Amino acid sequence: MLEEIIKSIATDVFQQNDWGEPAQYIPELAAVDPQQFAISVCLADGKVISAGSATKPFSIQSISKVFALVAALGRVGNQLWSRVGREPSGTSFDSVVLLERENGRPRNPFINAGAIVTTDALLCGRQPKLALAEILGLVRQMSGSDSIYINDAVAASEQKTGSRNKALAYYLKSHENLSNEPDLTLGTYFHQCAIEMTTEQLAMAGRSLAGLEGAPKVISQKHVRRVNALMMTCGHYNGSGDFAFRVGLPGKSGVGGGLLIIAPNVASVAIWSPGLNLYGNSYAGTRAAEMLSRATNWSVF
Repeated sequence: MLEEIIKSIATDVFQQNDWGEPAQYIPELAAVDPQQFAISVCLADGKVISAGSATKPFSIQSISKVFALVAALGRVGNQLWSRVGREPSGTSFDSVVLLERENGRPRNPFINAGAIVTTDALLCGRQPKLALAEILGLVRQMSGSDSIYINDAVAASEQKTGSRNKALAYYLKSHENLSNEPDLTLGTYFHQCAIEMTTEQLAMAGRSLAGLEGAPKVISQKHVRRVNALMMTCGHYNGSGDFAFRVGLPGKSGVGGGLLIIAPNVASVAIWSPGLNLYGNSYAGTRAAEMLSRATNWSVF
């Protein structure tokens, strides 16, 4: 039954032939063919059901913020919340407006400013390669796959064109909410966002957040609830309310076109289609997530 649903969703996406446009401000992503789609669903028994290009690696971008947050909560715990909030922003992911109004404390860890602070917390007292090794090691452990790497070309492309992120980092530093030098934290952040995964690997990595049996014990149940809550309210930037309305599940998007979606105690879902909607979330991927939620009735509401 589920196999038929997933196959039907993939068929519908290709028949609609309506893809959106890849992120244009990162040259390596702008060059990606938008007419691509993949979906993978990992069930409680560990079985993964996929359709489309489920074994093709893509840049997870801001989905990496979920893994960085899990690592930071494990390392510094609730101290993180003194530096970053837990509220939706209602603004674009790279906006400086609220950061200026709220004295350099980002609204949540999933907008860029908040993610930079989270990465900075992981970096404290260590070289960037060690912080990156912790994030990458966590991703590999959660997915059960060692064949996950950072794409250096994508990281370099982000470094070259990341002027707004540089502005955010220096503004954070001006409010003493950055412990390391901006360039050091940003270099780590850009490489973290350049991690590449397949939808099969990403779906497997979501098992711990979905509370599936046999998932790696890398995060406490208390923190699972908090991360899922933040994914529901803040995981899609100023499109988070629309995603909650249409899909009804916690999720995190990335401008590489990926989506990680959690159906608590039921399944972990990964979707990829590189064309984006006006919020910076996968255009075809969001439609596919809505189709899946309706067909399975997995909404938490």
